[in-house]
Amino acid sequence: MVKKSVVNKEYQNLNKTIVDLQEKWKNSLREEAVLPKVDKAALDAGVPVIALTDFHFDISLFLQWIEEVVEAIIASNGELAVKLDKLSDIMNEEVGLRWIQEALAFNQAYFTEFAEEKDLEEWIPSYFAETAVRPYLQLLAESVQDRIEYAVPDEGCPVCGEPVRLAALEEEGKKVVHCPRCLAHWQGKRLECDHCGNDDHQKLKFLTIEGDAISQIQVCEVCNGYMKVIDTRQYITKPSAAQIDLDTIHLDFVAQQNGYRAVGEKKITN
Repeated sequence: MVKKSVVNKEYQNLNKTIVDLQEKWKNSLREEAVLPKVDKAALDAGVPVIALTDFHFDISLFLQWIEEVVEAIIASNGELAVKLDKLSDIMNEEVGLRWIQEALAFNQAYFTEFAEEKDLEEWIPSYFAETAVRPYLQLLAESVQDRIEYAVPDEGCPVCGEPVRLAALEEEGKKVVHCPRCLAHWQGKRLECDHCGNDDHQKLKFLTIEGDAISQIQVCEVCNGYMKVIDTRQYITKPSAAQIDLDTIHLDFVAQQNGYRAVGEKKITN
């Protein structure tokens, strides 16, 4: 058992504001903004729906959303105003379009290089790009949710490709895996690693958190992957997967400090 880390209340409130903004933005989009082609053979092969989707991005909206996030962050912590001041001068339609493309491709190297080139803190470009692209991904997940029943181990979210890291115990103790990025969800096996498919119970363990009755971390000794498992039956009002993921970020730190990864890796054996 490990001790619970307390997530800063200011951080939690800001995250709730951002999640609420994303929901509002998603609801403002037209259905034609995402045109998926759901292919069962592709899903069975682990190809995420996003790879077969035509997106119609409104760049002016994307830039406006980034401005709204800047305002929300500064309202929460005025000291960040100086660090974010340059964004307004940097952002334009060309940059916005490139950010969308690189965020969808998980190209962290691009954002790191962009931050260095523009003298921004490293976290800023990727955070803002990802935050403003999620409403499109959430609209996509919403439109195909009834076709998503399972995920192929080690292939991430079947809608957006995000590595899996969050599951909920719901009615009757069923394990439902949730993607905090696009909010898709699907049935998971209670005692199986969602990264590598290992179902040897001797090689699956659970880390529990002192003072936290509803959270545990499932870890796999085969691939070193981990999954946060939250008993959402204990919530009076159930938050979104995105909110739960942010509120339980201390579990990610605990797992990673113990040598586990959000993306499992097969161990090399002789």
